[in-house]
Amino acid sequence: MNKAEFLFKREVGTSNVLHIPPMSIIPNPSQPRRIFDSESLNSLTDSIRRVGVICPLIVRRTDDGYELIAGERRLRAAMAAGLETVPCILRDADTADSAELAIIENLQREDLSMFEEAEAIRSLLVTCGLTQESAAARLSCSQSYVANKLRLLKLSEDQRRRIMEGGLTERHARALLRLSSDTERDEIISIIVKRGMNVAAAEEYIENYICARERKCLREKADRLDRDLKRRLLTRDMRLFYNSIDRAVDSVRSCGIGIESKRRVTEEGTVIEILVKNSG
Repeated sequence: MNKAEFLFKREVGTSNVLHIPPMSIIPNPSQPRRIFDSESLNSLTDSIRRVGVICPLIVRRTDDGYELIAGERRLRAAMAAGLETVPCILRDADTADSAELAIIENLQREDLSMFEEAEAIRSLLVTCGLTQESAAARLSCSQSYVANKLRLLKLSEDQRRRIMEGGLTERHARALLRLSSDTERDEIISIIVKRGMNVAAAEEYIENYICARERKCLREKADRLDRDLKRRLLTRDMRLFYNSIDRAVDSVRSCGIGIESKRRVTEEGTVIEILVKNSG
């Protein structure tokens, strides 16, 4: 036990709880939450100011002191409330364990945004080296649930921001993933938000947009094929025409008549010259 633990360690019931100055606790770098609702945080601060921190934070010891595993909202609120110490439970965890616990603790809450949850799941996979199946098992959900959440991260940061600011739902976001480019998604997000489309209206609009795009692509492909066919037919016909002239010249030459043919290409086209030589 180091000196800091000795100074702050107290017995509460049957649990060993450390009372640590909040400024001595380093936030968890794997914290998936990026947005902390100010109103909710203010309410928690008022509660902590009145009755203190009821549920201890979970921390781990590091070379620099203590690192938070779970309880960042409580830590922030306690600092705002001016508490000198906060109750903490010391957990024996390495960096990977700490990251996993922080991520799972946040995923078990209900107030994460859809994109924060998706980022947390991705962090769980990357930090802990998990597969989608093993992550689903740890989160008590299906593999398809994990896969669907991760698909949301195909949307750009700006698109995610606009979706959240526009009050769109996860079903809106998944519908937007059917679009093949960022340009299309940017355009459709603006239309959906501007028109205040519900999920059904947005899905129908996107379906019609995709069908119209596919019809346009088919028309353009048909036009290209038609142009290619005409070009091939013209090339074939011109080749037959040149061959016919060559055969006619050969036929005249076979009759003992002096004849020559030349072909040259100009800017205006192909010039064919036939010279029939004077006899004698």
